[in-house]
This record gives sequence, C-alpha cells and structure tokens, in this order.
Amino acid sequence: MLELNDLCFSINKDGNSVNLVDKVSITLPSNHFMAIVGPSGCGKTTLLRTIAGLNAESAGSIHWDGNNLDEVGDFEPQELGYVPQFSIAYEELTVDEAIESATKLRVKTHSSAELNQRIDNVLEVTGLTALADRFVKVLSGGQKRRLGLAMELVSDPRLLLCDEVTSGLDPRSEREIVRLLHGLSRSDDRVIISVTHSLAHLELYDSILVLHEGRVAYHGPPSQLTHYFSVDDTEEIYPRLSSQESSIWQSSWMKHRGIYYDQIAQASSERAQEAMSANTEQASVASLEDDLDDTGLIEESSSTESDQPRRKPKPKKNQEDTGEKKTLVELPGVFSQFSTLLARRFKIFSRDKGQIILQLAVLLIFPALVTIFAGQADKSPRKLTEVTDGNIQENLALIGDLTAHNGYLGSALAGIVMFQIVLLCLMGSNNSAREVAGERPIWEKEKFGGVSPLAYLGSKVCFMAFLIIIQSLVMAFSVNLAWPFPGESSSSLLTHALLLTMVNSAITFICLGVSSMMKTAEQASLLSIYIVGFQLPLSGAVLALPKWLEHFSQPFIAAYWSWSGSIRSMEDGQKQVIGRVISTDFNSIQMSFIVLSIHILIGIVITYIGMKKHRWEH
Repeated sequence: MLELNDLCFSINKDGNSVNLVDKVSITLPSNHFMAIVGPSGCGKTTLLRTIAGLNAESAGSIHWDGNNLDEVGDFEPQELGYVPQFSIAYEELTVDEAIESATKLRVKTHSSAELNQRIDNVLEVTGLTALADRFVKVLSGGQKRRLGLAMELVSDPRLLLCDEVTSGLDPRSEREIVRLLHGLSRSDDRVIISVTHSLAHLELYDSILVLHEGRVAYHGPPSQLTHYFSVDDTEEIYPRLSSQESSIWQSSWMKHRGIYYDQIAQASSERAQEAMSANTEQASVASLEDDLDDTGLIEESSSTESDQPRRKPKPKKNQEDTGEKKTLVELPGVFSQFSTLLARRFKIFSRDKGQIILQLAVLLIFPALVTIFAGQADKSPRKLTEVTDGNIQENLALIGDLTAHNGYLGSALAGIVMFQIVLLCLMGSNNSAREVAGERPIWEKEKFGGVSPLAYLGSKVCFMAFLIIIQSLVMAFSVNLAWPFPGESSSSLLTHALLLTMVNSAITFICLGVSSMMKTAEQASLLSIYIVGFQLPLSGAVLALPKWLEHFSQPFIAAYWSWSGSIRSMEDGQKQVIGRVISTDFNSIQMSFIVLSIHILIGIVITYIGMKKHRWEH
C-alpha cells in the first residue's frame, strides 16, 4: 500500500517558495493501477519524481507498506521501478542484450539458467520474445516503451512508476501499453502509477488522479469521473478545471473523498477475492497434474531443456493471500556490475562503425603526420671540435654553420616531441569528452536502479586505458621506427613512450571528469577543446613565457611535463642543442611522472564526483 500525506514539493522563484506539488494526499492499495492526468504543467511528472525520490519532498510524508519513508529510509532500488520518458537502452544492443545487461546490473543470479529464465520471463510478459534478436535502434516507439518496461521488470519491483510511456504512440500501441500495465498490476502485490496526457482507455485503470496546479482535484474510479466534474465526456474535464481555482477543487475533493475511496476499497477487495479463487483453482489443477504424473498417465517429453519454448513464469502468490512480504531480489556486487558494464562498453564500441573508423583514422593519420616532419630531427648535433686550424674567416663561417645546424636541430627535436604530445592530447580529448555526458540519461537511470558509481567509474577507466595504451604506443614506436633520433637509447625511448602514455592519460581523465560534470555532451566537448588548446601556448615550447606566468601555469599544463621529461630523457648532445634554443626550464623525469600522475588522479576523482552527483534533468 502506498500513502501520500499532504505531500509537497516547492521551488524558490523570485525569492518566494512556490509549491509545484501542493498537499497531495492519496491512498493506493496493493494490486492497483492508477493514472495521473491533468493539463500541461499541472505537476504530473513532478509528483511522480517526488514519489520516486528524485525530488526531495518539501513537506508531508510518503508511507509504503505502513512505514514512513522519512523514518525507515527510502525505497530499495529493487522494489521501485521507474520508466522515464526517454529511451534507457543503447541502440547498438539487441533487445535480449539490453534486458540481459539490465538483469545483470540489478539482480544477483546464481547460475546462467536462472539468468536466462528471468530474461525469458520478462520477454514473454512484455510481448518482446519475437523481437529478442532485433536491435534497439530499429524498434518502433511502442516497442521501445515495452523494452523500457521490460528493463524495469527484471528486478520484480512492487512499485512501478511510468512517466508518459504512451506519449507519441498511435492509438493501438497506446492501448497495448495500457493493457500491459493493467496486467502487470495484477501480480506480485504491485502498485503501478502512470502519468499520461491521454484521456483514452481510462476504463483500464483502477483509479484516476486528476491534478490541477499541483493540487488534487479528483481521485477515484474512472466510472465516476464525468459525474464528479458534471460533464458529458472526459474531453470536457480540462476546460472544466479552469472554471475555478485549484484550491476550490481540492476542498471539494476532500469533502467527497470518503465516498470514492470506499468504492476503490470495495473494488480492491473484490479483486483480491478473485485472485484467491484463481490461486485455489490453479493449486487444485497443479495437484491433479501431480497425481496424474505419479500414476504415469502424463507422458514425459523427450526433448531437452534447451529445446523447450520460452515459458511463462509460474503464478506467484500475492502478499494478501499468504500474509508474507515478498522477498526483494539481491543486488549484484560492485565487481559483477563492473564486469557487466565493461563488457557492454566494448560490445557497443565494436558495433559503432563510425567510432571505429574515427579511432583507426586518428591512430594512423596522427603518427603519419609526425613522421612527415620527424625527418628534420634525424641529424646528429655538431661539435666545436669540427673547427680546424684554418684561417679565421673560414672558422667563423664554420662556427656559424654549426650554430645554425644545431639551432635548427634543437628546434626540430623539441617541436617533434611537442607535436606528438599535442596530437595525443587531441586523442585524449576525443576519447572521453562525450563519454559520460553523452549517455547521462542512461547512467542516471541505472544509478537510480542500484548500479554503483564505483563500478561505472571502473568500467570507464579500464575502457579508456585500452584506448590510451594503443594510441600512445603506436605514436611512440611508429615514429621512432620511421625516423629514429640519433643516439637515442632504448631506455630513453621507453621513458619517452611512458611519458606519452601519461600525458594521454592525464588529458583523457581530465576530459572524462569534465564530461561527468557537464550537463550536455556539447558543453563537455567545448570545454575539452579549450583544455587541449591551452596546452601548446602555455607549455613554453613555442614561445617563452614570462617567469611569473610560467611558474603559475606549468603545474596545470600536462603537455609541459611530458615534453620536459621526454627532453630530459634524451642524450646529452640532444639536450644541449635544445637548451640553446628553448629558454624554458626542464624539470626532472621523476618530477614529470609525479605531476602527470597527480593530473590523472585528479581527473579520476573529478569523474567520480560527477558520476555520483544527481543530474537527472529529464
């Protein structure tokens, strides 16, 4: 049973508190299907979100099974299902894969047989069995609504909240969805609340809640709706509501509430008796089948379990029939959720042809760009020992040539290293700028369903690490293979490769943090571009910075530390020629690793904070 007692939700507008939900008091028995209707902006979705806990109530209380949720804590993720207006499935997955992923994330199963049985049950209940192998992106609107319901039903929620699940559907699809919800409300001691703008098919609901300006104007059986509002047709209800203040409607309903609630209670009692009779009849049939089976009159099937068609779940007894509270399913552990999320991410990546083509293009073109210019840095530094005992004019000319050669070589070496770093920064930004913000609605929905932010973070870090390692090593070793720097040892090459990996990681995770903090993918992409854009001018590799600015900016510029450490790892001759043309100070290799590690850690921490933060804007 669900009870709302003077429930309010208010916002601050121009310094004043405004109630979007104003003293809503309703009672819903078990096995009940209620519609919330009303004009646009009357608070339908706001009320649903307040019940779900997405909005914190400003006043009043919510009672579930007789317990005040303010005292005993909020709903458990497993007992509450919320079907939002937006799609909550990745389009690259099939229907079966989407439901399997939802099941693994929300329900701890002890065997593959148990997992498959739960998936099969949900597919059959929602009428999606024939569409199990179809990709989400080709589903119709009505089929996506069914999928959204299926992904919520995997945890057997006792309270199911649906927000405009029939919006935009044709009349036939709309009726099918309403019939489906009606059927679901008759099992598992379930209460279903559906927000709808449509006044069609109201006869399928057990009660109708009419809101007007956040207040209850009516809550009772659909059969009494037109009588209460003194209209001939339901389409006349909304104009009728505007004929008087919402406070008057609320007062009127409070006076007549008892009459309509008696009718709701009577109908609920009759349904309970019918359910008890049906359960008794099913038990009798099952007992008779068992007796016949014992006598050998029922022949066993010779087919294997894998050959059997998808079967309906066995009828479950209601709490009202047994007097026992239904046991909640167990949530999977963090590692189980992590492995499911990571496997799903790789599956989505492998099916996204556009992303694969982009990654391959970047992986091949960027190192190729570096190799084109790297030939300018493949010469050895020249030394003053080349000066002979010839005449002064020849020696001066030789010194001039030597200085010019080493200056050109120093600039080329420093430029090629920075070119690699900047391109890897671009790769890092491309890796992660849209990674969280682009799937924010799905993540918020899964977090609401009990998925751990730590598991989600771990899956993102591991997937990003896969891209980072491949990109960085290809960049380092392909360029070295094409144009090996003179005198570069294997140890300095390895250090350079590690520093390239570190700077790629730093920018990737900083941009991942940006993605997790931004509301939209566009905002995250724009800010990530700015972060990468400042890496080159503030690194000191192109133009020397004023000392005060250099000391202030260097700690925040990942490109500087990778560049500085890579130059420090070079042979002495190379460092000397670079030092003559670059006035920026070069920090030690150890310091470069430390600072880049701090950047990576900061990015991961920001990402985690953003993932935990509530950003459900829909």
